Amino acid sequence: MKRYLLGTTGAEIENSLMESQMMGRDLPLISVIVPVYNGQDYLEKCIESIENQTYRNLEVIIVNDGSTDATGAVCDRLQTGYANISVITMEDEGVSAARNRAMDRAVGELVTFVDADDRLRPDMLQVLYACMDKTDSDVAGCSFFPWSSEAEWERALTAKTSGNSRTYHREDYLREAILKGNSRCWSKLYRRSALEKVHFREGLTIGEDMLFLIEMLPHIKRIAEVDYPGYGYFQNPGGAINRDFTPRYMDQITCWKLAREEVVRINRELDAKVSALLIVGIMLTAGKLAFLPAKKRREYREYTAICHKELKEAVKVSGAYAGLSVGYRIKAGLFLCCPGCYVWLYHFHKKS
Repeated sequence: MKRYLLGTTGAEIENSLMESQMMGRDLPLISVIVPVYNGQDYLEKCIESIENQTYRNLEVIIVNDGSTDATGAVCDRLQTGYANISVITMEDEGVSAARNRAMDRAVGELVTFVDADDRLRPDMLQVLYACMDKTDSDVAGCSFFPWSSEAEWERALTAKTSGNSRTYHREDYLREAILKGNSRCWSKLYRRSALEKVHFREGLTIGEDMLFLIEMLPHIKRIAEVDYPGYGYFQNPGGAINRDFTPRYMDQITCWKLAREEVVRINRELDAKVSALLIVGIMLTAGKLAFLPAKKRREYREYTAICHKELKEAVKVSGAYAGLSVGYRIKAGLFLCCPGCYVWLYHFHKKS
């Protein structure tokens, strides 16, 4: 049974923050963590959107993770221009390690994560803090909107938004949010106390957000979600989702296997659900392999074999295969029967 504790309106959220300010309550410091790799073209605008927040008590920690372009110079300029910005420089250790390093340095009572090519609506942090304060939640999240041009960004800033919220207990949030696609660590505000025993799994590049959220759940009581698109997600053509297959793409399968272990530990009844999602992750990885030219497909045959082996194990979970959509049942069935033929057929289907 769903246990939504309350439905808070946008007006109530804004009034909560105004009441706090009028009563003279000091608003807690929010640590904004921004990992960046080769973000010279995006970082400055991202930071401007953070510095222009209506919620003013912020520290901003930029982590330059081994950038080879002019990102370092942009970081230096931003650190000089804003008193609340500090920069950490690392040697290309990955986004999880970058976030972890910043979390260890952060001093804010609250923490949020922003990717360097994304931007925030001016009142996003104000809305999230007010929602958290009103609902006494450990985490408050909002929705996001995709954009790919300055014109789209400007239109989004003037669009009307709502502000209704739902508050979930942790198992409801696992079932109704994380396992239904809300597995992003950004667009959320966290109490630091909720993160004291949680870090990102280092070495993983796909799915690390989901694992972070799942592993956080045992340490919190409730999460609020606001029906408000406060986070601007830049559809970067160079982003990981749009890149060709590399061996690191196998992280998607690794993360879903780890997630399954954690989910079953929390609620064994969700095994079929999370195993079905593991199957989808396997088929998405196989699809990435299939999209490669013939020479690369031959070079990466071992990864096709791994996908096939993992699929054979995943479909053994009772209810997992039946929980797939018709399309994925057909794809998984074909790949189980003849992985080589599936990859060949899928390649020509997508290229035609």
